[in-house]
Amino acid sequence: MAALLAARGDSVSGVALDPPPGGIFERARIAELLDKDMRVDIRDASALRAAVAGASPDVVVHLAAQPLVRASYANPRETYEVNVGGTFNLLEAVGASPGVKAAVIITTDKVYRNVTQLEGYVESDPLGGDDPYSSSKAMADLLTQSYVRSFPGCPTAIARAGNVIGGGDVSPDRLLVDLLDGFKANAPVPIRMPDAVRPWQHVLDCVSGYLALVDHLLLDGVPGEPDAWNFGPDHGRAQSVRELADCAASLWGAGASWMDESHGSHPHEAALLTLDSSKASRVLHWANMLPYPKSVAWTVEWERAVWDGADASLVTNAQISRFVELSRGRKWLEGH
Repeated sequence: MAALLAARGDSVSGVALDPPPGGIFERARIAELLDKDMRVDIRDASALRAAVAGASPDVVVHLAAQPLVRASYANPRETYEVNVGGTFNLLEAVGASPGVKAAVIITTDKVYRNVTQLEGYVESDPLGGDDPYSSSKAMADLLTQSYVRSFPGCPTAIARAGNVIGGGDVSPDRLLVDLLDGFKANAPVPIRMPDAVRPWQHVLDCVSGYLALVDHLLLDGVPGEPDAWNFGPDHGRAQSVRELADCAASLWGAGASWMDESHGSHPHEAALLTLDSSKASRVLHWANMLPYPKSVAWTVEWERAVWDGADASLVTNAQISRFVELSRGRKWLEGH
């Protein structure tokens, strides 16, 4: 997000834990784009409040989270403390900063009570969550709705997206990260749920939706009305894990393979999850610029280029420039 904001000419500050080694923050030198780069644990309420006050932001976008389903089974307490308590701390920090004009709280597509419906969840569908990660994010979503209505401040919205892909990710237990690591090592990649269906979406499409929402709040936002917004691929464009793995392997080329490990014992994860993003399309005039095959292709392209020695910052900026050009014309067609 920082790189895209910088490309728009915005001044950006960041609050986070130490970034993981080898990730896009390090490889693309994102710190060079930041006015302030602050290391704060969002569970520390006073430190977070001081960091927000010190940055004096016009807009706050809350992306900090423990974001992994399987990690939430291993560390449920940390997951709830970060995702619920951390969100509460952030909301209080925003409330204590009168200069903030808009806030967007990012939750996830997994906040919905999953009943394996085919048509995609809309923003008014009931929330739920069977695993610690999903339930913690549903709790953060409900917390935001309650807090903003109880203590009206700047216009605040909730954004729900998930299964975001893109170059430079190094988080464990994410499909494309594991696949590309295996491809680089010439080793078959075990996949635990090849028939699970997810709304895969490139990170630039997702972030462009968040920024469209920010612009909407700045122009038309109403304090005390924490509206929720879905940002996902077009209806009917969700793909199975199997299809994505085959697509990525084909794009990578020689040495890329995966193996079905669905017969093993694994913690519960949803088999089907899709979003209906027609509200964002209708109200924000937002649309995905990258169709599914291109989303995967851009991710593999980034990783292949950087693995082959290209400068990660240059590769990132080149993809952002291409994306901005597509957004200006909105003429990107499937298969181009």
